[in-house]
Amino acid sequence: MTKVDVLLGLQWGDEGKGKIVDVLTPKYDIVARFQGGPNAGHTLEFNGTKHVLHTIPSGIFHEHVTNIVGNGVVIDPVVFATEIEKLSVKNVNVAARLLISKKAHLILPTHKLLDAASEAEKGKSKIGSTLKGIGPTYMDKTGRNGLRIGDILSENFIEKYNTLVEKHKKMLSHFQFEYSLDEMEAAWFEGIEVLKTLTFIDSENYLHKAIREDKKILAEGAQGSLLDIDFGSYPFVTSSNTVAAGACTGLGVAPNSIGSAFGIFKAYCTRVGSGPFPTELDNEVGERMRKEGNEFGSTTGRARRCGWLDIPALRYACRLNGITELYMMKADILSIFEEIHVCTHYKINGVQTDEMPYDLLDGKVEPVYTTLKGWNADLTQIRTIEAFPKELSEYIAFIEKELEIPITYVSVGPDREQTIVR
Repeated sequence: MTKVDVLLGLQWGDEGKGKIVDVLTPKYDIVARFQGGPNAGHTLEFNGTKHVLHTIPSGIFHEHVTNIVGNGVVIDPVVFATEIEKLSVKNVNVAARLLISKKAHLILPTHKLLDAASEAEKGKSKIGSTLKGIGPTYMDKTGRNGLRIGDILSENFIEKYNTLVEKHKKMLSHFQFEYSLDEMEAAWFEGIEVLKTLTFIDSENYLHKAIREDKKILAEGAQGSLLDIDFGSYPFVTSSNTVAAGACTGLGVAPNSIGSAFGIFKAYCTRVGSGPFPTELDNEVGERMRKEGNEFGSTTGRARRCGWLDIPALRYACRLNGITELYMMKADILSIFEEIHVCTHYKINGVQTDEMPYDLLDGKVEPVYTTLKGWNADLTQIRTIEAFPKELSEYIAFIEKELEIPITYVSVGPDREQTIVR
């Protein structure tokens, strides 16, 4: 029987997963998203056009591929309908290529209101939520109150919806927060009608059958491993398991069905929103990195915080996920630097460690850097590893030695063609 390969981000999200899924998709029959929701922004670029997906798997542009939104995903009908509309304009037959798990949960307009009210109340200690209603939706899921895709087909769907909305209104009354629900609801129910045109499935049964039939399956993660609800920089994390184990619970796939784990990381680090970031460059160097890398969130448009590559954090993520291959993204962005710094250890209270501490928040984590020579050359036209500058090859070799995992793909630009296989 075939194994399910998993593709994950190893940092705080925005590593370039969408592009790599698009590059790998021709090798697969099925691409399945297993967690997260419209807080994700997967950017793909080919034939000179940029595409941003939020919930729909990144294999949607390939005609032969079935795309599945798994049970671990949370779906906003409004965002989903907009995504479908944008794809339809580009002649992508979404209905023919997309299946949705009946067990995926729905994001209600009131979930978004609760998200905004909660963040507003936190003030300076806010988490940096995308305000897409993700957290409140997962809270209803674990609190056993949620509405699921399968409920859309039930006779008492409106009744179930109204019951949950009334509960949310009571919760909102505890906040000093003004809102208008009518407009939001109208768009939401329009989105529900769009969803009804798609095929809902028991995705765990579908995937079990596909595995037995030796179909090639790629599980696509969203966000990044350092945002995992259990293993990330809590509480500045997302509300789902973003690590490889999340593919099992988010798709209904058994652990012994998991094959290779592909880990994607940027040649440097970025983070959106609040939370600890040991190698952050809150200075002119970080600003140059942000500008060169166009580091602004594809979902929120917010400026991303930038910093040097963090090996202890990367090693931690590799271990959590059982990474078998590494893909390095955005190598071209570091071309502007004469010297490149890599964090190899942390110093905590004068003691050096290469492990992630329980609490990154107390501000006592000091990065210890190794300095490498930069390549100072335009990489964007390179199409073979033989053409790599010597310094880039040395940078790659340094990371491989530290992590003891091969880097098999290197990205030198946003386009599909700018992905070099090593």
